[in-house]
Amino acid sequence: MHAQARLPVDLHCHSVFSDGLLTPAELAERAHANGVRLWSLTDHDEIAGLKPAREHARALGMRFVDGVEISVTWAGQTVHIVGLGIDPDNETLRDGLRDMRAGRQTRARAMSERLAALGFENAYEGALPFAGNPELISRTHFARFLVQQGHCADLGEAFRRYLGEGKPAFVPTRWASLAQAVDWILQAGGKAVIAHPGRYEFDDTRYHALYTQFLELGGIGIEVLTGSHSPREYGLYAQVARSYGFQVSCGSDFHGPGEGLIDLGGLPPLPSGLTPVWQEWL
Repeated sequence: MHAQARLPVDLHCHSVFSDGLLTPAELAERAHANGVRLWSLTDHDEIAGLKPAREHARALGMRFVDGVEISVTWAGQTVHIVGLGIDPDNETLRDGLRDMRAGRQTRARAMSERLAALGFENAYEGALPFAGNPELISRTHFARFLVQQGHCADLGEAFRRYLGEGKPAFVPTRWASLAQAVDWILQAGGKAVIAHPGRYEFDDTRYHALYTQFLELGGIGIEVLTGSHSPREYGLYAQVARSYGFQVSCGSDFHGPGEGLIDLGGLPPLPSGLTPVWQEWL
């Protein structure tokens, strides 16, 4: 029985308003069916899905936390910062996210040109139907296009061969600064959390700099349990949280059925000796 236990909290997933496959209503239904009691929608640089997500979650009897995942450029890499418990009507946050989305359009056009040079014509037009929100067309949408056309077997291959950092169709961009992202979240009354720290390619010195700067800016937590981490990394980042005094968050990072490693509500229990960022909401 214990081996089948699941954490009834999922504070990181994506809808059609960014790069997910399901609507907020469909996500709410799936989370509820999978035993989630406390749920957050955290679309990339977009908060338009929060109202329907909140309404459906409450209708199903789940507690809902307004969230967002903000793209940040730090030390030459893209880092994601999740904001939880935000006020979606906060003007500072809304203005900042609007500027971010404008940058995504420019990047998408440049990626399409690089894919065309590799022999994949009309990639922008091909990726667009996968994007519920044209303002947020992203690498994931281009990856789905490459899979649909038979150029790649799955999303992982599309990123490994073409769209990952340093690959031929990757287009670097400057997102928000770490200070901006944390400030927007704090201005909106939320808690700032470093998403899936295991995904970044930093050495120990850079990780230490990231954690300390984030804490100095007012950041409060890191994700420990996430669909982007292996079970070994659960333990590693639990120890990071203890060492730096971080609160911890968790989330499947669910994008759609058949994508990713973990379904909504599929996370194991939290390791011991940690302070959940969600304790006031559950």
